[in-house]
Amino acid sequence: MKNNDLEHAVFTEIDEEFICENCGKKVPKLGYSCRNHCPYCLYSKHVDVNPGDRQEDCHGLLKPIGLDINKKGYVIIFKCEKCGQIRRNKAAEDDDMDKIIKLSVKDD
Repeated sequence: MKNNDLEHAVFTEIDEEFICENCGKKVPKLGYSCRNHCPYCLYSKHVDVNPGDRQEDCHGLLKPIGLDINKKGYVIIFKCEKCGQIRRNKAAEDDDMDKIIKLSVKDD
């Protein structure tokens, strides 16, 4: 796959509930887009190569490590605890805002 092929990757919409493997809470469907991460602890799981395709073999936990703020709003930066890959995903409306704020603060 060429680098510019990722710009044209297909987005597969999957909005399903799941049990968070980090905090153990039941995560409901998002309802307006695809649920990508836990709104309680913000962890995700490394399951997609392209959004929603469930083709990633890693399946490690994606730890929230930072935050970008851009025209799309808050974008959570994740690092896979298994393979080290960095992923990004837009924050959801029901995410724990205290945890979002903590991600925006740089520890000195």
